[in-house]
Amino acid sequence: MNRTRIVRWLRVLMPLAALAMLSTMFLFSRQSDTESRIPYAEVDAEAAAREGRIVAPEYSGVTRDGAQLALRAAQAAPEGAGGAARDLRLDWQRPDGLTAGLTAPAGELSGGRISLEGGVVMTTSSGWKVEAERVEAETGAAVITAERGVRAEAPFGRVEAGRMRLSPEPDATGEASPTILNFSDGVRLIYQP
Repeated sequence: MNRTRIVRWLRVLMPLAALAMLSTMFLFSRQSDTESRIPYAEVDAEAAAREGRIVAPEYSGVTRDGAQLALRAAQAAPEGAGGAARDLRLDWQRPDGLTAGLTAPAGELSGGRISLEGGVVMTTSSGWKVEAERVEAETGAAVITAERGVRAEAPFGRVEAGRMRLSPEPDATGEASPTILNFSDGVRLIYQP
């Protein structure tokens, strides 16, 4: 009889004790610090609106011959406020699998051309790293050119040239063949096996 009475009391007291422990756990828990961990953009919204700047603009498209373009910038301003973008990244991908990533401190998009300048660095999926003062990419065709001196590191050595052109070369039937990186105008090659 004693045992039955104890079991009855425990059936009432155990859930009450569990409820008391849960209540104290929530009442005495420390304060949450989630608000300080949330990242916020460091943007002066009033200055951006006053100057007509666009923060983090993106442009993407596909050329007639199937190359995909994705251009991103830290910020851009309309022509009246300087008409240029800063801290640009252009991702370029051909249907044959060749990709190129270009970065530049400044540039603009106008007249069907993306102009990158101020020390452009281009890396390709085939292992090339090309540096030039100014590089232009067409938005209507898979063509990237540099006209003012180029330095390149290849898997087999270094190349210096006056001009560079990355584009598919049409074959005899007019079909596009694989993409070719063509250097011209005083090419100097330092071969390192």
